Amino acid sequence: MSDVLVTGADGMLGRAVVRALSSRCAVIGVDIPAFDIVDAAATLAAVRRASPHIIVNCAAYTDVDGAESNRDLAFQVNANGAGNVALAAHDIGALIVHMSTDYVFDGESSSPYAESDTPNPLNVYGESKLAGETAVAESGAEYLILRTAWLYGHGSPNFVETMLRLAGERDGLRVVDDQEGMPTSAADLATIIADLQSTGVRGLVNATNSGSCTWFSFARAILDLSGLSDVRVEPVRTEEFTRPAKRPRRSVLSLARLTESLGWEPRSWREALADYLMERQGG
Repeated sequence: MSDVLVTGADGMLGRAVVRALSSRCAVIGVDIPAFDIVDAAATLAAVRRASPHIIVNCAAYTDVDGAESNRDLAFQVNANGAGNVALAAHDIGALIVHMSTDYVFDGESSSPYAESDTPNPLNVYGESKLAGETAVAESGAEYLILRTAWLYGHGSPNFVETMLRLAGERDGLRVVDDQEGMPTSAADLATIIADLQSTGVRGLVNATNSGSCTWFSFARAILDLSGLSDVRVEPVRTEEFTRPAKRPRRSVLSLARLTESLGWEPRSWREALADYLMERQGG
């Protein structure tokens, strides 16, 4: 019997969650091909075998642009798969902690989005994640759904690693400067998950590092903190950088409920980024 079962444990967030929880309780990490949340029967059987008190579902289809041409797969994983895990949690009486996204919103609000604001996703990825929220909420399981944003961390491709790679390949970079969001460290989010699940708060909670910026500002900070201030970064408009999936212009989330629930405010995205880059460099 485990205390916590982490699905998607080989992914960026899954690895961080396993690390954060392992010092506190018994953790089992599972991932494909041995554990595929799209297979309802196999998911139920595996969850019954592990018999955890808590399931942290980090398994997801996260290719935002790829989802536009792979709608069925995105929904199979992010909606049906999430529902399968939640139904299995309900079957054994476990809490499910499920990860969602700021991309459930259209980005048209001038104020930070609260958990109670009405979602309106602009792309297939956001639609599939919203459908996953509904499946979890309607499963009958005790649940905690965390909406996060702009996630980066060790072990998987992400914006931070992409910027550092491109800085070594090109004389200059062009980065969108009219989309605003909240960069979030996977390690910090894992700590939030570890602390939050024991507070008794349930339902929807926004969970990110504090503060917001544009992709351009994020890129500039990544390079400056890495000693690459001489790399030129040109701010561009969304219309100049065509991608398959439409992005929200301002998907800033309110952290009021999170801060009240934890009793502390997540640290700033800049501080978290500086620590990530220092760890990456072995400092």
